[in-house]
Amino acid sequence: MESISVFEIIKVGIGPSSSHTMGPWNAASAFIRIIKRERSIEEVKEVFLEFFGSLAKTGIGHGTDIAGMLGLNGEDFKTIDTTKIDEKIEKIKSTQILNLGGEKEIPFIYGHHLVLNMKKSLEYHPNGMIFKAVFEDGTELVQDFYSVGGGFIMSQEKKSIQKHCVRTLYPCHKSSDIVKYCEKLGLKRISDLILINEESWRTPDETKAEALYIWQQIKECIYKGVNKEGTLPGGLNVTRRAAGINRKLLGDRIYKNKDEWFQQVVEAEENFTNINKWISCFALAVNEENASFGRIITAPTNGASGVIPAVLMYAQAFTEFTSEDDIVRFLLVAGEIGTLFKKNATISAAMGGCQAEVGVSSAMAAAGLTEILGGSVGQVLMAAEIAMEHHLGLTCDPIKGLVQIPCIERNTMGAIKAITAANIALESDPAKAKVTLDEVIQTMWETALSMNDRFKETSEGGLAIAVNVPEC
Repeated sequence: MESISVFEIIKVGIGPSSSHTMGPWNAASAFIRIIKRERSIEEVKEVFLEFFGSLAKTGIGHGTDIAGMLGLNGEDFKTIDTTKIDEKIEKIKSTQILNLGGEKEIPFIYGHHLVLNMKKSLEYHPNGMIFKAVFEDGTELVQDFYSVGGGFIMSQEKKSIQKHCVRTLYPCHKSSDIVKYCEKLGLKRISDLILINEESWRTPDETKAEALYIWQQIKECIYKGVNKEGTLPGGLNVTRRAAGINRKLLGDRIYKNKDEWFQQVVEAEENFTNINKWISCFALAVNEENASFGRIITAPTNGASGVIPAVLMYAQAFTEFTSEDDIVRFLLVAGEIGTLFKKNATISAAMGGCQAEVGVSSAMAAAGLTEILGGSVGQVLMAAEIAMEHHLGLTCDPIKGLVQIPCIERNTMGAIKAITAANIALESDPAKAKVTLDEVIQTMWETALSMNDRFKETSEGGLAIAVNVPEC
């Protein structure tokens, strides 16, 4: 089994969905690379893109069509000016011209060259799409892709679209592997094991630098979210709430940048109610940014991107574990727990419902927090198990296909559950636990397989149909 770096699970992304926005964007970029490998961009006459299943049914709300167009246009979601996205899409639609790979202008008519096929699903995975390039000589190049969660893409032929396959020195594909290698190497902390394994991709110093970069991006995203008022795009007219909570909790305190704001948070009045509100504020801020095509940290998905930032910010603002080393260890362990779910179950709501997104992120955050609070190897894994255990069966039923209701609030609940799970685990003896993390991951996968497709990000069940929202 292929090893996965923690920074493939926790990484810079763009809203509103890792599977429905980042995945199709990555697929479009991959298709451009395939064209260049097989022929050349200059030989292309037309390109066609068809989305199926969940990608089609909730595609407009998730910006799937936008991601496909921008990916084909040669844009990179890690660097694009997110304030220019609407302008770029309007230009493509109004001129009916796409700059393929950023190199050649070709005709592109929305609804003809890009289609959302809501009546058909591809057998391999519910998040399927097919790209086709027609060359000047009349020949065609066709490629299928599947967005399997967290921005990861696959094809039916190649299984996994990765730059290269990596096998770590101490491969951890199950939680039992983590226990085995920690015992073998005499390690008291899981993060020490993960730091060794990450050397398969980069040096320890580079790993630490990447973790601290992620932390700075988390702070930046939360800061943006707590300073933006108004309503979210998409037609539901959901009001941003993070800014109001932030303003109420800080009162008349003044700040000019994210570092001054963070210091004000640290110095604000601490009591259970206020800390609880801050945790919700942090999560809301991130997911409101996510819903607005903002740049966020995918962890492990966009729909669940507020959980880990909220819990890590809680640890930095309201506990004594505030060093850079604590930040690195938190993210290493959280990311590793995410890889276990990716390999043995799913992190795609289209495959497993929201248990695969907020549930997984809550388990990741619980493990990371327990690690820096001094938990043993067993307690860290127990915290992850507890967090997931109480998300089992959680459905994905976004109203109008938007990553807003119930998604935004659901991240606040995932964060609180993660902190609670960590606290319980720290006061428990893992040897007396009745359920292991591996068992709960297997149970989550079995639950996913049994779950009706109406509750897997199709907007055909649950709140998505129970709440009557008029079209705007």
